Amino acid sequence: MGRNARLGLPAAQPGHDGSGAGGWEVGIFFTFYGLNIIHKKKYKHLKVAPLGNPAMPMSVPNIIGALPGMTSMGTAVMKKMFKDHGVASIEELLEIAVDMDVKLFSCAMTIEVFGYKADEFIDGVQTVCGAGAFTEYAVDADMSLFI
Repeated sequence: MGRNARLGLPAAQPGHDGSGAGGWEVGIFFTFYGLNIIHKKKYKHLKVAPLGNPAMPMSVPNIIGALPGMTSMGTAVMKKMFKDHGVASIEELLEIAVDMDVKLFSCAMTIEVFGYKADEFIDGVQTVCGAGAFTEYAVDADMSLFI
């Protein structure tokens, strides 16, 4: 999930594709494991598991991905790849998104299922809503991301 999150959040980064810098209204809906990206305690410790992960840029056989320590190694490799290519960290991207008034929405159903509380999320997260409420917002938005 960490990799997918990094690919999604740059759209809110000023100058990346012009959305935030161009004055567009941008909303991002976080659900399931994407919700951890905006969780105060979890966003600094996101991991990329190579086991059964078809999104990995390099092929890792499941037998290797199942070995102890492979998630930590996969996470380190991905962080290095992004850093080497000048991609901002999740923390930096979130800060930029909040500064650019990007609307960050948290999924009410996932919060309930995972046992989270609304106050456990970073500053700047909008009122908790369901996918239906976000869809109503997204219909009129200039750009919406569903993570």
